[in-house]
Amino acid sequence: MAKFKRISCLPSYLLACLLLTCVSPLAFGYDMVPAPPQTQALLLKGGTLYTAADGVLINTDLLIEHGKIVAMGKQLAANNAEVIDVSGKHIYPGLIALNTQIGLNEISMVRSTVDSGEIGSFNPEISSATAFNADSEIIPTVRANGITHAHIVPAGNGLVGQSVLVNLDAWTIDDAKVAATGQHLVWPAIDAPAATQEEREKQATELNEQISDIHKNFAASFHYYQAAKAGALAQKQQSYDAMQPLFERRASLFVHADKLNSIESAAALARQYGLKLIIVGGYDAWRAADILNEINASVIYTHMLSMPLRHDDPIDLPYRIPSLLAAANLPFAIGFSGDWDTRNLPFAAAQAISHGLSSELSLQAITVNAAIMLGQQDMGVLAPGYRANLVISKGDIFDPKQHGVEALFIDGRLVDLNNRHKQLYQKYLNR
Repeated sequence: MAKFKRISCLPSYLLACLLLTCVSPLAFGYDMVPAPPQTQALLLKGGTLYTAADGVLINTDLLIEHGKIVAMGKQLAANNAEVIDVSGKHIYPGLIALNTQIGLNEISMVRSTVDSGEIGSFNPEISSATAFNADSEIIPTVRANGITHAHIVPAGNGLVGQSVLVNLDAWTIDDAKVAATGQHLVWPAIDAPAATQEEREKQATELNEQISDIHKNFAASFHYYQAAKAGALAQKQQSYDAMQPLFERRASLFVHADKLNSIESAAALARQYGLKLIIVGGYDAWRAADILNEINASVIYTHMLSMPLRHDDPIDLPYRIPSLLAAANLPFAIGFSGDWDTRNLPFAAAQAISHGLSSELSLQAITVNAAIMLGQQDMGVLAPGYRANLVISKGDIFDPKQHGVEALFIDGRLVDLNNRHKQLYQKYLNR
């Protein structure tokens, strides 16, 4: 039986030349080669399969052909298949990281390596796919923790643009892109009240103006959509064109909001225009469950390892919110906003397990639920017909002590798990 062989790559990084106070731009990239398309069937024998749909299957085989799972069961056989013994190993669907800036940010303190957003508050024509760097040094370090796909989201204020779902083993954005996923609206809010009454009034005025601008932009976009539908457009407008998939319900509106009043306002906007709504952040979403369920909204909860939003909240409330969302029957997924730190996604889900959410629901929250929210019906589950995106771990993927990803497949391709962290570890181990 074949054994996994990790490809050992020598580091080939360019060193920055510092000339007085000037720092020349760096070309950041890694030297792991993306895996070629699957050409030979693979038969994984005797693993423990965490299906995310049908419970846990012990000592079960899994057959992969042409990038898809084609069969699961006991004592499977396949002609001309490469057989891999995974006895005692844990096999999971590939994890999907939601609401990230992977490939947009490289080093936050080096401005030339940060391309996560545009100026202005109405940029629906902007897509994060344009700036995504498939050769980012961060990507291999993230997938080493079992993350096969990432939801790349632009940053900024107001309507910041379109997100994209990518696989994390690709040469370019054309190879990486799975689908465009929708528009992102950062709902304005007052983070902390000002010290004086005058300053608080100014804050309130600015907030009302920002909310008014949102409604004006949506009203203008909807009128444009109606005119286009009636064939009565006098002139094409790029930004309004980009809004049409929202009104046609071909794309979702992701509203970044945490406080109850912001979530209620976002729900009212979605109801007014018949939009598919996904709340991102969602700290108070469980409090608005009735309103959100009424319009079939979903939640991407992103505060699993955060402190409470309010001083008088219980210290463990951020960790219990996924279980509260589940109790309210509100569809949700768990995200971990960021770039390099997105690798902590499985451990964020583990925190939910330790505070009332079942292991099955936690796994679904970072696999199949995430896939469905992004419009993908063939990802996030170990079952025949689904894409062969899967992770092989030596232990419980949620447990930092047992967690040890040994192999990762994207569309049936065995991905090189080497990365900068492992290279530096080996370097200093031999010091």
